[in-house]
Amino acid sequence: MLEGLKNISKIPELQKRILFTFFLLAIYRVGAHVPTPGIDTAALAAFFEQAKGSLLGLFDMFAGGALSNLSVFALGIMPYISASIILQLLTVAIPYLEKLSKEGEAGRRKITQYTRYGTVILSLIQGFGISIGLENMAGPTGSSIVINTGWAFRLMTVITLTAGTAFIMWLGEQITEKGIGNGISLIIFAGIVCRGPEAIINTFRLLASGEMGIFFIIILTLMMVLVVGVIVFVESGQRRIPVQYAKRVIGRKMYGGQSTHLPLKVNTAGVIPPIFASSIIMFPATIANFIPHPWMKSMADAMIPGRIGYEMLYVAFIVFFCFFYTAVTFNPVDVADNMKKYGGYVPGIRPGKKTAEYIDDVLTKLTFGGAIYVSAVCVLPSIMISYFNVPFYFGGTALLIVVGVALDTAGQIETHLLTRQYEGFMKKGRIARRR
Repeated sequence: MLEGLKNISKIPELQKRILFTFFLLAIYRVGAHVPTPGIDTAALAAFFEQAKGSLLGLFDMFAGGALSNLSVFALGIMPYISASIILQLLTVAIPYLEKLSKEGEAGRRKITQYTRYGTVILSLIQGFGISIGLENMAGPTGSSIVINTGWAFRLMTVITLTAGTAFIMWLGEQITEKGIGNGISLIIFAGIVCRGPEAIINTFRLLASGEMGIFFIIILTLMMVLVVGVIVFVESGQRRIPVQYAKRVIGRKMYGGQSTHLPLKVNTAGVIPPIFASSIIMFPATIANFIPHPWMKSMADAMIPGRIGYEMLYVAFIVFFCFFYTAVTFNPVDVADNMKKYGGYVPGIRPGKKTAEYIDDVLTKLTFGGAIYVSAVCVLPSIMISYFNVPFYFGGTALLIVVGVALDTAGQIETHLLTRQYEGFMKKGRIARRR
């Protein structure tokens, strides 16, 4: 790995991409501390101190603390993710969008444009709901969180929060295009990781005061290491389907005849299912937290991480999005047709339809196993930790996102290094094997 880090300095383009990514992430973190006008920040901080461990605390984790500060980035990137989910679901249901998705780069740009419009619309709705809720909220001492209520505050809040989300969306797209890694995922990654130092300080403070024992901290640390190890192991796991290419004579040359494999990941969808599931649950539940109605209050209470209702709904959405995202990104019929076109076949399986059915069957079993794994990683730590007095939100969702995004970004850097004939991070990379 040290050799790979040294080689980064030998590739100016990769260096610029990494520095550009860090620069935009730094801008995002600065914006997360710029407060929205008209808010009593002390009363708001006291309110969120009581909301730790609730769904608002989870939402604040994804926003990198921007919600508890009610900064210009308080909505975070969740409206964009929600809009992406809606567009992907509509792509299956609306023929026009399905046609666009198959038109290559031009169609993708059009869908991205629709996603941006959807992001702005959802941000306007959420921003208005939050402004109304803030006017009806009060701190622990009974003091109002909003300094001057009225339509001026509501319009200012809606415009500020919507502009903030649009700017984050633009930052994410710029990172994806000109930086390294997936910009949207890296923004969520930065929001989660930046809470780490505060969590460590709070943990040591509780240890010094005697509220937490050293034995419990050791158990918590070991559990986090174990979960990270499981995530790294499973995320790198593959089921390799053997593929044989028949020999073909074209003119005076012979092509094919080699053996290869079709790699199918255990978790094809990656970190998308927990992010999508959290986004779907957060949208109505966040609005419910800000509406002072008994029915809404009971709904918000039921959607607290660790409660049986939240966990069951969360698992159901994770399983759904694991299968849905895999179906969107991987088409066994197209893979089987391409293999048949170039003379490839799976030993013992007839090319064409039978091969597609075989790949689909293997993929379904892998996806089911991957969905169980993702659900277990995301839910079990949350259930266990909810029964203890942990000074920060710890759950498999955060760890899965952090580890998954880190592996994906490291993989992209590895690709840049290997394509330029440099040693990568992994000692068993393609270049090392050639040597």
